[in-house]
Formats: sequence, C-alpha cells, structure tokens
Amino acid sequence: MADGNRPAAAVVFDAIGDAYERAFAGSAAHRASLARLLGRLAPHSRILDVGSGTGRPTAGTLAAAGHEVLGVDVSPVMVGLASRRVPGASFRQADIRDTPLDEEAYDAVCVYFSLLQMSREEQRSLVARLAGALRPGGRLVLATVPLDVEGVDAVFMGQEVRVTSFGPEALRELVTGAGLTVEDEDDTVFTPDHPGAVPEPHLFLHCRREPVPPGH
Repeated sequence: MADGNRPAAAVVFDAIGDAYERAFAGSAAHRASLARLLGRLAPHSRILDVGSGTGRPTAGTLAAAGHEVLGVDVSPVMVGLASRRVPGASFRQADIRDTPLDEEAYDAVCVYFSLLQMSREEQRSLVARLAGALRPGGRLVLATVPLDVEGVDAVFMGQEVRVTSFGPEALRELVTGAGLTVEDEDDTVFTPDHPGAVPEPHLFLHCRREPVPPGH
C-alpha cells in the first residue's frame, strides 16, 4: 500500500501510469461533464485540477479552450506524463491535502475521482478548502464512485488500494456543507477498459459557490 513516507496514492498511480488514461478514455460522462463546465466558464478562467493524472482529458480539454490550468497530483509519474502531453497547462507534484490554497483564487476546481484513497474526514476538509479557493460564482466539479464504504481493501488495475467514499446523498451533503450549491448531477455506470474490470457507478456533481449579494 504505502512505500516509506510516500502517500499510498503516489505508489499506486506511479505503478498504473498511462494505463489509467487508456482504461478511462471511453467515459462519455466525463467528456460531457467537461463540456458542461466549459459552457459555464468565462474566457481565460483560472482552473485547479485536483488529481490531474496524465492530464487527459481534463487539463488538456480545458487548456485547449484557452483556460489557465494548474494540475496537482501526488504521483511523479503522472505529473511527468501530464507535463509532456499537455504543455499548455502547468502541473505540480504535491499532496493536495498539504498544499496551501489561496482564498478565492480560482474560477473553477475539478476533482475527478481523486478522493477515493482519502479518509472521510480528509475528504470533508479538502472539499471545504477547495470551496474556499473558489471565487464567488465559481464552479466545482466533483466526480467519484458513490458507494457507502470506508477503509475497504480492493484491487484497482492490479494495485492494492484502500477505498473510502460516500453514498450519493452523503456526498451531496458534503458539498452543500462546504457552502456549495449543486446545480446538476449525472449518475451513470462505466466499465473501464482494463482486464478484469467490472461496471462501476460514477456520480458527477456540478456545484457553484454562490456570489456574494450586493452590499455584503
């Protein structure tokens, strides 16, 4: 699971590498989610991509549309792949749990399937901090596997992982508790293109930090 003091997710995704991109490239729901976000962004928006992986499709799609994208990933292998594949974005190797986030710094934050190896308390804390990093009116897109599981050992693409998540209603409560409004959601099932993969539920939440009313 872990390797010395390295986060478990870094070990897992270093090993998976670009196989992750191939396995999930067929997700129409992910592409639709990005298209929905793009339709709501002002030109040249500043976007944080949490758990940016290989940079595709998220950072690549957003950067190609003219937005300023910073991807943060705990895996040095993933950051190396993303830097080569999406030169129009910036990428940083860091654990987002320990990364300082400026208040109201971003127009949008993307969190595609990057919470699953965090504890529930870490997920709550991070989503609250990400909400605070949004400018008023900013967007947060959160996608995950919406299962009511905590600390469950599993095998993901040949790697041992420990998975924690929330059921759909608890996930909605998590984001609304962080001060966000859920505007849209897409609940689907996707089977990764990888040997031994099974269908898995995917939930995409499009959320907004409400603007501050005039005079406040």
